[in-house]
Amino acid sequence: MSLVELHLALLSSGPAHGYDLKREYDAWFPDAKPLPFGQVYATLGRLVRDGLAQVVETRSEGGPERTVYTVTDAGRARLREWLAEPAPPAVSGTEDLVRKTVVALRTRDPDRPVSAVVGDQRAAHLRRLRALASADPAVAGEDLGSRLARRYAALHLDADLRWLDEAAAALESRPHHPDQEGPR
Repeated sequence: MSLVELHLALLSSGPAHGYDLKREYDAWFPDAKPLPFGQVYATLGRLVRDGLAQVVETRSEGGPERTVYTVTDAGRARLREWLAEPAPPAVSGTEDLVRKTVVALRTRDPDRPVSAVVGDQRAAHLRRLRALASADPAVAGEDLGSRLARRYAALHLDADLRWLDEAAAALESRPHHPDQEGPR
């Protein structure tokens, strides 16, 4: 995830302070991990340093001091360049799901067999998929962007579940050859 470009996109609708950006990000991606405030302000600092955003004003409005930022022309150009470049497909085999399964297979921990790792991961994916399916977009007031992000998450989970099913089937049908599983 490119936080620089996401912050630029969030700022593209007009001047805002860090709290606004965090709240808007969390609304744009309701099923993602919430954006930490520390990450927001660190990224804003880099944007200003690199000339992609600038400070418009600092106000307190009776509360804590808030710095308001806006995107610069260079920031808008960077955002356009980022949008023009296709995102690489995420099929690297280095996802935690794959790593944990391969590590469990290779290490053969008797207290945590690979079948338990695959089964627990499958159960977690199913819970998350059910939670996504039960979310009522009308009640949440989701816009098209949020619905698209939610659908992407559901399809990604579905693909992971299919892979987990294949992994479970392969584990069940494998001949037991210790030398094929890696070191103990």
